Amino acid sequence: MRRAAVLATLGLALANAPAAHAQSWRLRLDARAQLAAFRGVELDSIAEADVVTGPTGGPVTPDGIIVRCPPTTTSCYFFRPGERRRGGPAFTTADLTMWGLGVSGLRVHATARAGIELGTTDSWPGTDPALQLLEGYAEYAADAVVARVGRQLVTNRLGWSGFDGGRVTGRLPRYGLDAELYGGLGLAEATAIPVSSPALDPLDEFRPQSRQILFGAAAGWRTRYADLRLDYQREVDRDTRNFWSERVALSGATRLTSRFLVSAGAEYDISNSWFGTSEIDLRWSERRWSVTAGARHYRPFFPLWTIWGAFSPVPYRAVHGRLQASPVRNLGINLSTEYFRFLESETETPLVQVRQDGWRSEASATYRLAERWRLGAGYRLEYGPGASVDGFEASAAWEPRDGVSLRAYGATLTRPLEFRLNQSELVVLGLDASWQVEPRLRVAVGAAHYDENRDRPDAAAIEWKQLRLNARVSWQLASDPDVTPLPPAIRRRPEAAP
Repeated sequence: MRRAAVLATLGLALANAPAAHAQSWRLRLDARAQLAAFRGVELDSIAEADVVTGPTGGPVTPDGIIVRCPPTTTSCYFFRPGERRRGGPAFTTADLTMWGLGVSGLRVHATARAGIELGTTDSWPGTDPALQLLEGYAEYAADAVVARVGRQLVTNRLGWSGFDGGRVTGRLPRYGLDAELYGGLGLAEATAIPVSSPALDPLDEFRPQSRQILFGAAAGWRTRYADLRLDYQREVDRDTRNFWSERVALSGATRLTSRFLVSAGAEYDISNSWFGTSEIDLRWSERRWSVTAGARHYRPFFPLWTIWGAFSPVPYRAVHGRLQASPVRNLGINLSTEYFRFLESETETPLVQVRQDGWRSEASATYRLAERWRLGAGYRLEYGPGASVDGFEASAAWEPRDGVSLRAYGATLTRPLEFRLNQSELVVLGLDASWQVEPRLRVAVGAAHYDENRDRPDAAAIEWKQLRLNARVSWQLASDPDVTPLPPAIRRRPEAAP
């Protein structure tokens, strides 16, 4: 809470400060919190001599929970319902941009997040460390070159990468060409903290002790009819100089006619010498409908330092289709399906027959009624090797007046758990409300009731309910936008909005 108060105080100070030296700035504060709970399972054991025979003839604990007794041990193992853990994560995000700093084309940008756990236990991920710098860099933009120094994020076909370092982008709009180089000390995958941070201690001895060196390059070519991009990225261990990863990707799209679009992409993992995720999509569009058909080869990616690479992740190949239509005004329909099949894993399971294929389908529709109402409903069904999931969802949104929105929703979800012995059935009912108090201030609150039934053929079956509450406030502060307009080189860029 103290860090959130500091960020709010910073916003008030900037709001009351004079625009000296023709400086301009924009600050957005976003605070949100929720109260929620979860209940997992706990692995337990019992001596084989204490096991009894259950109603179906199998081994169970004295209180009736099914157990598994490996032949090479004298203990039997089972899962029992875990304790209820209540969490109250609260986050405040501050996004600040400053320009008009005395050098034309120069701006400073920073995004930071403060998070705390309001519950009685440290039960919610993402609150450690409490203060995180997501981005923080200085940028200089000219007509053909943009340079950044500091903490920044790069998003491309190879994924999301964060690093502390430099990045240079060059453009030749007349020829449709652009290129970029970037490099520095990388951050951990899917987070804004270094891989050596104590917050990642659960990885124990498998966690690298130093941050990796990250380097990447990209080139693109864009014309009226086609778009082509090449990405390259590598990560190297600072201590051993061994590669963590080295990958290259090629992607592109071309419009053969005004209605027919072809897009495709492929990745190659140089460090493992195999192709990664690749796909091709064909899309035909008309005024009221469009249809897409395609195929893909999916393989998960893991850096070489992780233990997961030792399991040689098996890819799957899939074909899919999607239909989007609006047969009448204000009605939108979306239908999609995909069939997938895993490649051979080169393992033997003589006592178990495992399916290698599966499919997933989804249908949804939205309808706008009388300009103030929006209705929606959908259904999802998926069957895969050893697992399945299906569920309904529906929602109704009402805007009684401009700036005010109310939404009611409901959903059901059925899925198997714990080696298919446990099936979870979940029902959710919720209500959200938001109010645009003024152009720069928005407030939202919500509540949802969760009712979960874990159906098992033994004493571990449970049914429990909870009420989740959430709240959010978004506040935007800025100096007079007419004091110093953005430099022309920044205004001409697609991401010009600071």
